[in-house]
Amino acid sequence: MDALVDAALEARSHAYAPYSEFQVGAAIEDSDGRVWTGCNIENATLGLTVCAERVAVFKALSEGARKFKRVAIAAHTERPTPPCGACRQILWEFCGDIEVILANPHGVTETFHLKDLFPRPFDASFIR
Repeated sequence: MDALVDAALEARSHAYAPYSEFQVGAAIEDSDGRVWTGCNIENATLGLTVCAERVAVFKALSEGARKFKRVAIAAHTERPTPPCGACRQILWEFCGDIEVILANPHGVTETFHLKDLFPRPFDASFIR
């Protein structure tokens, strides 16, 4: 299996999901080949929950990474699970049309470009 997918599956094991029990892991590869991981972290007030994809992107950004090649997202579901709308927006804002690999622990993967999962995104071009 792809090392980026393996990193997302490993990150999933660190998820804090006592309310939904829906554990997700993400791994994003920057332009230098470094891999940044994240997991979902829930809160009793579910609106404060943070998704794995956003954790991974924000970790990378906070350490100076600015260009990204691809992201892997792993959840324990029959069909690989795509990112939610909020994560699609964050991925578009900071990563552009990157490769998105969806995976589950059974070895099932699907690969997309973000533009196919997020057509007509809102970005800075609308406010400049």
